[in-house]
Amino acid sequence: MRIEFDKMEGAGNDFILVDNRTGTIPDRLKTRLVIDCCRQKFGIGADGMLFLERDDEFDFAWDFFNSDGSRAEMCGNAARCVARFANRIGAAGGVMTFRTLAGSIRAELAPFGAKVGLTDADLPASEERLDVNGSEVELWAVNSGIPHAVVLVEDLEAADVPGQGRAIRRHRRFAPAGTNVNFIARRGTSRLAIRTYERGVEDETLACGTGCVAASVAAGRFLGFSSPVTLETRGGGELTVHFTLAGDKAIGVSLEGGARLVFSGAIEV
Repeated sequence: MRIEFDKMEGAGNDFILVDNRTGTIPDRLKTRLVIDCCRQKFGIGADGMLFLERDDEFDFAWDFFNSDGSRAEMCGNAARCVARFANRIGAAGGVMTFRTLAGSIRAELAPFGAKVGLTDADLPASEERLDVNGSEVELWAVNSGIPHAVVLVEDLEAADVPGQGRAIRRHRRFAPAGTNVNFIARRGTSRLAIRTYERGVEDETLACGTGCVAASVAAGRFLGFSSPVTLETRGGGELTVHFTLAGDKAIGVSLEGGARLVFSGAIEV
């Protein structure tokens, strides 16, 4: 079987995208295919892989996987990439709505990327203190379509993102599904720098869209930040998050940033 694909990136978060509207690739093959294709050096290499599927209600549906083969409810950076991919292959116009496990998502193309409207984010009433490897860590638990922990630090470069991130990700507080972990530092009154340990990738990634949303709305509630919040990602790109605080939720959430085609190709399976 020959499978054509696009390799795209959004703020350094990279993905393999496949048009599967014909149903050529059955569900039973997807997990193994994702793991093989996402492997660095042995495959194409990516943080995740998604299949664009036919949908009777929306422009399309996506079936999104982390690089370890696990399905993910949502990914903000992948949402921008799939919007440009769908438009490129004629599956949608410049404004579109598509189905995800986190609900329907609206996207609008921009000259060098896209702006995607995301699901409401659930906010905690207060910060939590967890024992992590014998040390107390203060964090905010936010669900921005998928679970995230947000940790405010003074020195982002010194943060042990792989080690502490892995420990929080697998902490019993977040069992059994686990959580993504974001370390943030202030860069102004509405600006943050962020590093993220991603569940499913099981390592630090260069950017995480839903992590940026979680960090922004947490900063809005607990640090007095105003919308929009701009975030400096590890990959060097910037993402902008718009939101409105409404009690224990952030509503009207959108994520804006770049999305770029890296290359197109085909693989033999």
